[in-house]
Amino acid sequence: MPKPARHILVCTNSRPAGHPRGSCGETQANEVYEKFGMGIEAKQLFGQAILTTTGCMGPCSTGPIVVIYPEGVWYCKVKPEDVDEILDSHIVGGKKVDRLEIPDEMWG
Repeated sequence: MPKPARHILVCTNSRPAGHPRGSCGETQANEVYEKFGMGIEAKQLFGQAILTTTGCMGPCSTGPIVVIYPEGVWYCKVKPEDVDEILDSHIVGGKKVDRLEIPDEMWG
């Protein structure tokens, strides 16, 4: 297997229902992760991308959170229907999906 050019991280952290911080697991994170896995396989992106689940990455209220390295692009509120666009635009085309990127203002 060739060394992947990009690493896709998907937060799948879950907290109990009603927790004040919320969690990515409450907002279809597992479905997003599964869609990335199926998309990587269907588009034959092995060697271009590797996929990993993570625990909490911080901005829980805007989950599911997806981070792509080496660029360090943070995406928020990713839905399963956004995955193909991320794969086609960012992973294949090298162009981030601006509408899903976490705004710099959010980082304070």
